This record gives sequence, structure tokens and C-alpha cells, in this order.
Amino acid sequence: MAHFTKANSVYEWLDQRLALDKLWKVLAAEYWIPKNINFLWAMGVVLMTMFTILLISGIFLLMYYKPDTKLAFDSVNYTIMQEVWFGWLWRHMHAVAASVVFLVIYIHMFTGIYYASYKRGREMIWISGMLLFVTFSAEAFSGYMLPWGQMSYWAAQVITNLFGGIPFIGDDLVVWIRGNFYVSDPTLTRFFMLHVLLMPLIIMAIIGLHFYTLRIPHVNNQDGEEIDFDAEAEKYKAGLKKESKVIPFWPVFLSKDFFVLGVFMIFYFYLVFYHYDFAMDPINFDPANPMKTPPHIYPEWYFLWSYEVLRGFFFNVGPLSAMDMGLIAFGIANVIFFFLPWFDKNDEVAPASRRGGFKVWFWLLVIDMIVLTIWGKLPPTGFNAYIGYVAAVGFLALWAALPAVTARKTGLLWFVILVTLALYVAGYMEYTKALGNGFLIVSLFVIFYLLFFLNPVMVRNRGGAR
Repeated sequence: MAHFTKANSVYEWLDQRLALDKLWKVLAAEYWIPKNINFLWAMGVVLMTMFTILLISGIFLLMYYKPDTKLAFDSVNYTIMQEVWFGWLWRHMHAVAASVVFLVIYIHMFTGIYYASYKRGREMIWISGMLLFVTFSAEAFSGYMLPWGQMSYWAAQVITNLFGGIPFIGDDLVVWIRGNFYVSDPTLTRFFMLHVLLMPLIIMAIIGLHFYTLRIPHVNNQDGEEIDFDAEAEKYKAGLKKESKVIPFWPVFLSKDFFVLGVFMIFYFYLVFYHYDFAMDPINFDPANPMKTPPHIYPEWYFLWSYEVLRGFFFNVGPLSAMDMGLIAFGIANVIFFFLPWFDKNDEVAPASRRGGFKVWFWLLVIDMIVLTIWGKLPPTGFNAYIGYVAAVGFLALWAALPAVTARKTGLLWFVILVTLALYVAGYMEYTKALGNGFLIVSLFVIFYLLFFLNPVMVRNRGGAR
């Protein structure tokens, strides 16, 4: 039984019952962060701030929004934007934060890839981070439907239709998700519930998991140096702050984070007040009309790269239709990042700039995803279709090549490159109608997918890079 004494303050009274001092030490004052980090390590705090803004602005919008297909559009575009005091500000803040949060997520994610922060016991940090990416994506998509504009309606039509490609249960699953045979009022209310209740709860739980996974392996640093955190913490507490390789989370690390956050908030509010429309599609300012299909349907910018992978395959291969191949590639693209710790066969934790072939791989991936994003917004007609195909196959090829690159299996790497080039040539011949659905192209795709799925299993770890 704990011993309680007369408290001299409210804080002391609470501390005796909740161990506030101890909790604060564990979570902040004696939680140690490497000293050797740069501003990119502040993206976690920026992300938390954006999520908080989304929650608060969302609560204000919720007071006036009507989750009904006959009222939703007017409640957003007239009630909130024109009749409610500062309703426009809350909507701009919410819309810009919903878009900017993905910019921060991508920076955070590629920082982790560049500095190999998914190895040496940090696999769960990476996986929980990718779970956050997936849940934020679901939250963003469900929110995109709520204004019930033209793009909201047709994006829901296209995306829910994708589930129809799942064997055996696809058609029933589409009806279950929509709550009807077509996108309608039950669909809107289901996505409303997802957006305002279920997904935020799941995101908050995963944020807690993400922080928890950081406790044991600790945060990585710019050089990937393995630090004895206990020994370095003792140095810091003994007053040897210059000699110690760590700093406390509070107040030293967070003061740096707050500086980066301050700079970022200037950029954020600049968008809110002067360029809020960058996050809003002009077509979505027209009410949803099931009888009028927009000439070109595309998702928000942060989904464009995976959308282009989906539609990158424009011709049939043997029994597989272009749609089937796109769905397979789309499914792979959306889960493949989870497996990065196992596709990377090199045990060394170091920045990409010191990892030879991995550096080339990393920048090719960045370039390829930028190309996919740009072409994802263009109509898939003419030569655009072939460029989309090249970028989509290139994305899969990069992942197929990663085990060979990191294990320095030169022969296997050249084989992946040659198969990829052959697919590019075959795709071009299909584009120019010079090649039918022949044995050659079927064989190439079979080899390609075998390479993709078997490479990580076949290639063994090579150890640290020299």
C-alpha cells in the first residue's frame, strides 16, 4: 500500500496518486535522443501538430456539416463557407492540413529510408509508421467524399469499384462498402462515420503504438552510429553535456523541433490564407451528379503515384486483362513498403550517400514516384499511356531489384534490368500495335513477377557494406 502524506499543492496531491513526476521522466525529461540529427527528425512533431489541427478544425466543421446527399454540398459550400462566422477559415485550415499532412508523411517516410531507420531492431517503428500512412490514407479518402461534389462522387465510384477485383467476394464486398448497389446516401453516411469516429480512433491508437516502438531501439541518427544510451545519459546527467552523444527529449530536443515547427507553420498559414485552393479540385465545387461523368477522374495529389500504377497497364497479357494487372500492381504498391526491412539485405545502418548501389536505388525510386505523380493527373491517352506504363513497371522493377542491389548480387541485378528493358520494348510494341498478346510478352511478365516475389527469399544477407 502506498504511503500518502498531506499534500501542499494540487500537483503534489495528484503526484502521490498518479506518479506524475515519474511519468514525466520516462516520457520526456529522461527520454534520450541522439545529438547527431538534423531538422528532418522534427517531422514527427510537425505531423502531430497537423493531426491536432485536423481534429480541432474537424470538430468545428462537424457542428454544421449534414451527412445527407441532399444537404451535404450546401452545408459545406454555403452554410460553412458563407453563413458561419470564420467558417471559411476552419474549412481552409482543415483542407490544407489534410493535404499538407501527406507532404510531411512522405518526407518522414523517405527520411527513414534514406538513413536506413528501419533496421537493427527498428522494424516495428517502420511497420507502425506504415500503418499510420495507410490509416491516414483511409481517413483522407473518406473525408474527400464528404463535400459531395462531382469529384467526391466519382472518386468514390472508382475506388469502391476496385474492391470488385478481389476474387470470389469482390462484388459482395463492393455492395457492403457502399451500403447499396451504387454510390448513394448510405455510402455517404458510412464514410462519414469512418471519417469522424472510427479512423481517428484507430490513428490515435497507432500513434501511441508508434511512440511506444521507439522506446527500446531508440531513435536513429545521421551516421547510423550504435549508441549506448544508458552510458551517454549518465554523462549528460553528470554535467558532461558536450561529451555526451545524447540530449533529453524535453526541453532540448523539443526546442529544436519547435523551431522547425514555427518555420513550417509560416508555410502552412501562407497556404491557408493565400493558396487554400491548391488542395481543392475545381470540379468538386459542382454538386455530385451521377448522370454526368467528369471528362477526367483522378484522386488527390498524394494518391496519384499509386493511381498511376493502377492504370499504367494498358494492354491485356494472355488471360490477364489490363485491369487485372493494374489491380495486382496496385495491391503490391500499397503494401510493398511494409516489407522494406526484409527486401534490404544489407545489415549496415548508414545514410544512402554511403551505401553505393542503394544510393542510386533510392534516388531512382524518388524520381519514379515523382513521374508517377505527375502522369497520374494527366489523361492516359497517346504517349502518356506508355510513359505511365514505363513508370509503373519501373516502380515494381526497383523493388524487385532491391534485394540484389543491397546483397551486391550483380548477376541477378543484371537479369532484373534485362527483363525490365524487355518489358519496356514489349510495351512499346503493344503501344504501336506491332505485337499481339503473344507467348513472349506472357513469359516476360511471368519472369518479372517471379523475380518480384522470389528475390527477397533467394537472396541472402550480405552483411555490412564496405
